[in-house]
Amino acid sequence: MTFPNPSARSIRPTKSKSWFNRLAKWTARVAGRPSAFGLAVAVILVWICTGPFFGFGDTWQLVINTGTTIVTFLMVFLIQNTQNLDSEAMQVKLDELIRAVDGAHNVLLDLEQLEEDELDSIREKYQRLAARARDDLRQGNLDTGSPTTDLT
Repeated sequence: MTFPNPSARSIRPTKSKSWFNRLAKWTARVAGRPSAFGLAVAVILVWICTGPFFGFGDTWQLVINTGTTIVTFLMVFLIQNTQNLDSEAMQVKLDELIRAVDGAHNVLLDLEQLEEDELDSIREKYQRLAARARDDLRQGNLDTGSPTTDLT
């Protein structure tokens, strides 16, 4: 596979056309800020302070329970969308590194598509390779380089 010259900028990041993706990214970014935590604490403090005015009644409790339930429910979907997009982008970047590195095993490009038992088999081969490298290191040998491994 041949890619065009990177300076040609044929693959450009563009603003997402999906309003949901834009909303999800914005929400995840804002929700992760210290000010968002501060706002949440302020809401709780206001709610606690209003307790005596409402006699700490069922309606008073229902307000915070309903509010937090709705916010949590919606945030799950927004943040999951952002995580999915980030995960897919990371996977493409890792695939490109594997493709570009001389000596890397291109068979690893689509590991995320394999079944669990196939992944376990490959993981075990890499665990054995790591154990051999640690043994070599203990014996004073270098643990660098690209040892041959059978991934089939």
